[in-house]
Amino acid sequence: MDIDVRSQADVKIIKLRGRLNLGEPVDRLRGTFEDLLNSGAIRFVIDLGEVAMIDSSGIGLLVRCLTTAKQRAGSLKLLNPSKFAIQTLRMTGLLNLFETFEDQEQAVASFQ
Repeated sequence: MDIDVRSQADVKIIKLRGRLNLGEPVDRLRGTFEDLLNSGAIRFVIDLGEVAMIDSSGIGLLVRCLTTAKQRAGSLKLLNPSKFAIQTLRMTGLLNLFETFEDQEQAVASFQ
């Protein structure tokens, strides 16, 4: 799992590549998210366009990240979720928890 973080306005854009599954990938994303929270970030866009696979641990982490951001008066939105990610979120009944976008500019602008 590769993780790249960049900022646009006060939004942290977290781009993931690879598999978001139990073990090192979930642990790395959790650590990255916690570091960003500790630096004061509360608005997040997670780009799932290059996530080939996501398991229940990855889904659980996304839900926890969303919940934590909302507890701090922020939010988390999904960008470019792959067909696999959409299917997994739909099967678990969690797709409606997340705002999803296909365009980064629209995702960032949605925080205004």
